[in-house]
Amino acid sequence: MAAEDGVEVVGEAGDGLEAVRLARELRPDVVLMDIRMPGVDGLEATRRLAGPGVEDPLRVVVVTTFDLDEYVHAALNGGAVGFLLKDAGPALLVEAVRSAARGDALVSPRITVRLLRHFSAAPPAAEDGGLTARELDIVRAVARGLTNTEVARELFVTVSTVKTHLASVQAKLGARNRVEVAAWAYRNGHAA
Repeated sequence: MAAEDGVEVVGEAGDGLEAVRLARELRPDVVLMDIRMPGVDGLEATRRLAGPGVEDPLRVVVVTTFDLDEYVHAALNGGAVGFLLKDAGPALLVEAVRSAARGDALVSPRITVRLLRHFSAAPPAAEDGGLTARELDIVRAVARGLTNTEVARELFVTVSTVKTHLASVQAKLGARNRVEVAAWAYRNGHAA
């Protein structure tokens, strides 16, 4: 990872408490967090760095060998903006770091498919969350996994406009990131 252009490792921790301390001290753009660590596990460390109620949360990407739905759920609810399996490979890991640094989210494709099946199996409600028609367009595009640039191109607007609408959507829905916006879309019948 250190050899990647534009990616610099600024710290490493041997346990969860040290990871939280170092991350708060160094304030990296992105924190890579393992689930299994001595002392405080990675899920609790993620909650402490990015969870609900955390002032100025960090962007955390959980990287693990454990492909368990309860870990995915706990990590994303704990504020993680990404969840990767270690076997996803170095290219996807670098893309997850870059996505998180941009404010986007990335979840391993294998896990994404399971999440989408879960949400699409739930009966869609007729809830619009108070979103405007344009905001719903943005939500549908995010639920399809499009980046801000791709959404802008598809909807013939600027990236800045997409970001503005997405911030409004997140505020209205109480969503902390794109993953939660996409989950809301699937739960409420707004995924294309």
